[in-house]
Amino acid sequence: MRPMTDPEKQASKPRHGGGPSSAPKGPSIWMQLAIAFAVFLLLSTGYSLVREYIVSETESVALSQIATDINAGNIVSILVEGDAITATYADKTEKKSRKESEASFTETLANYQVSEEKIGAVKIEIKDEGGVRFWFLTLAPLLVPVLLLFGIIWYLSRQMKGAGMQAFTFGRSMARLINPEDQVQRVTFKDVAGAKEAKEELTEIVDFLKNPKKFIQIGARIPKGVLLMGAPGTGKTLLARAVAGEAGVPFFSISGSEFVEMFVGVGASRVRDLFLTAKKAAPSIIFVDEIDAVGRVRGTGVGGGNDEREQTLNQILVEMDGFEPNEKVIVMAASNRPDVLDPALLRPGRFDRRVTIDLPDRKDREEILKVHARKKPLGPDVQLVVIAERTPGFSGADLANLMNEGAILAARENRKELAQYDLIRSIEKVMLGPERRSHVLNRKEKEITAYHEAGHALVASILPYADPVHKISIISRGRAAGYTLKLPFEDRKMQSRKEFLDDIAVSLGGYVAENMVFGDITTGASNDLQVLSALARDMVARYGMSEKMGPIAFDAAMGKALFGQGVEGNEQSEEIAAQIDAEVKRIIDGAHKKAEAVIKKHRKALDAIAKKLVEVETIERDEFEKILIANGITPKKKEDIEHQPLA
Repeated sequence: MRPMTDPEKQASKPRHGGGPSSAPKGPSIWMQLAIAFAVFLLLSTGYSLVREYIVSETESVALSQIATDINAGNIVSILVEGDAITATYADKTEKKSRKESEASFTETLANYQVSEEKIGAVKIEIKDEGGVRFWFLTLAPLLVPVLLLFGIIWYLSRQMKGAGMQAFTFGRSMARLINPEDQVQRVTFKDVAGAKEAKEELTEIVDFLKNPKKFIQIGARIPKGVLLMGAPGTGKTLLARAVAGEAGVPFFSISGSEFVEMFVGVGASRVRDLFLTAKKAAPSIIFVDEIDAVGRVRGTGVGGGNDEREQTLNQILVEMDGFEPNEKVIVMAASNRPDVLDPALLRPGRFDRRVTIDLPDRKDREEILKVHARKKPLGPDVQLVVIAERTPGFSGADLANLMNEGAILAARENRKELAQYDLIRSIEKVMLGPERRSHVLNRKEKEITAYHEAGHALVASILPYADPVHKISIISRGRAAGYTLKLPFEDRKMQSRKEFLDDIAVSLGGYVAENMVFGDITTGASNDLQVLSALARDMVARYGMSEKMGPIAFDAAMGKALFGQGVEGNEQSEEIAAQIDAEVKRIIDGAHKKAEAVIKKHRKALDAIAKKLVEVETIERDEFEKILIANGITPKKKEDIEHQPLA
């Protein structure tokens, strides 16, 4: 695939991760005090209003008025609760009053010259003072403010305790535990498609955890540490979980970066706590993801003897070397940069077994697609074999994303099943990004893009060692204004010198077509030039494919470990560097002449492909091959590739 970069979208890539966290901070202690005080005032005001309403709901009158109303016969009944008097009138209204505490109610009425006949006509009920309402009204003015004050103090002390006590919990491990009884999170080897060799290696670990006596009795020592190595997305973490699921043991998972904090010694303390917890739950598995975050080469001098990362690594080394043969605790770790790990971490007795997980081949990709298609309704036209053939170089995570994108596309169009067309579209979406239909090219730019992509496709179809073309499009995707999708007939583990030379010529096809047709070049070929320049330099300085420079690797495959980071080291002299540059230029010039000769010879085919692209914007493989045949070009077949001589 040779995408044409969009000249109007040359913004730098956004940086992901690596920077300080931008999570919002919580309110300060003074803000919390202000909020608590405001809440206290609101509650106090509300209580005062409610109490005033309750108290003022019944009218209060003087005791002499009560006596006068009894004589007048207006009062029907009277309730006496201690010193409180509640009089009910004939019109159902109530009035309150209070009597003297030393005298009884009848004596008080007699003192007010109320006759016994009038008193007898009124129903008088005497109750002992008490009840919930009485005690609430009596104690609430005192207790409610006190309770509110204690609540505010408790809330503030809790906040301060959380901030102050956090330092004492730094040393505890933050590992996540997956119990073997948890069927929801349990993963077994059946859930991991592909990686046959890796699963065979890990089967011994499962056998040891299930039946350790078989190994101990014969004097065998199972590896204490297993390092899973592979490209991102190949399923290292999933395999580690599958080992725990197959063995039915607790699985403690933690990231290498979670050990290190701003306080010195915290990482080592967390390592001790993690291993102690795992030993109590033995047999168990400890999994450290991205172990290169703490396991890089020591001795760089950065941070001195108190470097937190080095202290954490030292503690990991001590814990792993201190295991007894019957501890039944296996340490598993994952990394895609094993070249930067400290040698002490990789020596026998620690991570002495290394399992490499490669990108899946065609059969493995088909099995992985089946796993991720279990819960997705597939249409009758779906052929996962075709999808697996069109996704060379995809990792397991890429294939999972592909199936998910296909489901999203189907749901967006209100369909209940996934069609083959959805999965084909999702391949390009995962590789290049979504279509940018709103990015409309003018007529001139559309024609330039069409000839650019036609140049790539034509050169790829003519040169014998280039991959066949599956699709050409001038619809913008991601940062590419157009793209040519080239895929091999079958997966390859190695590439030859002739294949590299043809790839460079194909990359120059768009550049040559623009210059030949329009007499000018655009920025659309910038990405092509970067790719082919890097490939030509690798041929000379890394793969020994230059006849002049000979079989010498001038550049290391992954660079050197300096200050815990991988960097490129140029050990050659200035004279050798100049010769490398000259040889790179010679290779690119030769590929340029090759692409130029192809386009000159088949100019009619170039015009036909470009014209068709301007009309329909996208050309699939079948239609593209018809254009080639119409212009006297025989499309490539799988048999032709298989019978090519070795380069």
